[in-house]
Parts: sequence; structure tokens; C-alpha cells
Amino acid sequence: MRIIAGQARGRRLAAVKGSKTRPTADRVKEALFNVLAGRIPDAQCLDLFAGTGALGLEALSRGAEQVYWVEKDHDACRIIQKNMDTTGLANGTILRQDVYSACRTLLQQGKRFDLIFADPPYKQNLLPAVLELVAAGLLSADGVLILETSRDETLPERIGRLGHLRSNRYGDTMIHYYQWVES
Repeated sequence: MRIIAGQARGRRLAAVKGSKTRPTADRVKEALFNVLAGRIPDAQCLDLFAGTGALGLEALSRGAEQVYWVEKDHDACRIIQKNMDTTGLANGTILRQDVYSACRTLLQQGKRFDLIFADPPYKQNLLPAVLELVAAGLLSADGVLILETSRDETLPERIGRLGHLRSNRYGDTMIHYYQWVES
């Protein structure tokens, strides 16, 4: 696992030992960042179920302004910090708490994000609640929500004004993109 492009290109990232996390494969990460290329510079990013922090770090390496990583596992938070130190990409904040509590707090603080990454454990039905929290106002007007799921998980076409833009399949992995749509 490594940073694919930008100022920290080629830097190796540490992973959490065991099976607590499932890092996004480099080829999937490369494909999704190619889709998002024009949206990354100066973006405010939120990385939910952050694991190793790889998606947020990739965004920073490619020119994002800031990242909030949300991860409840203590070991994973230590790995995110280690990866920040290794890459020199330190413009971010690690929130060690569950995703739902963190999202509610960020909403109360009036935070809005240009890119929101969510890569929860597969097949645990965690994404519907995330979609509702994002639809409550976490995503900026021109922002994009990027969800990673297994290929056999289904997501709604729309939650409030948040609408499905596209999906791409990479083996057993699906990447779904959502954005604000007109009523």
C-alpha cells in the first residue's frame, strides 16, 4: 500500500495488523482519484471509517487543503498518525470516535466537506445511516460523497437531495459517487 501520486508519491503506508481493517486496493484508489482529479486541489475532506488513513493521505498528497479522519479503533488511529509522519502530510485531524458521533459533532460545528470518503466494513449495513448524516448537511454544495462497498451491497438512488451519480466496479469492490441534485 502506497501513495500513488502527488507530493508524497511512492511513499509506503503502514497497515493495521490483523483483519480489523481492509485498506482500499491501490488500483481502486488510483481509479477513484482519477475520477476526482479536478476536485481535489484545495478540497476540505472527510475520511470516514478511515482505517490506515490512505484515502485522506492520497487526497492531501494531490493537493487537498485539509482532512478529518474518523476512526474509532485505537490501533488504526496510531497507524494514521504514523502514516501522516511518514508521508509528511500532516494537515489533518484524527477524530477517534465512532463515525455517527463524529458526523453529528461536525454537523453541529457547521463543517462542510468537498470530498467525503466512506469505506466501512462490508456487509454490515452501516452506509444508510452515513448517507442520512451526509444528506443532513455535511457535504458542500458542489461536493462528492464516495462510498466503497462490496459488489453485492445495494444503495439507494437518492436520500433527500443527495443523489447517486455513478458506480464503478473493480472485482468485488464497488465505488459509488453521490452529489446534491435538484429537488
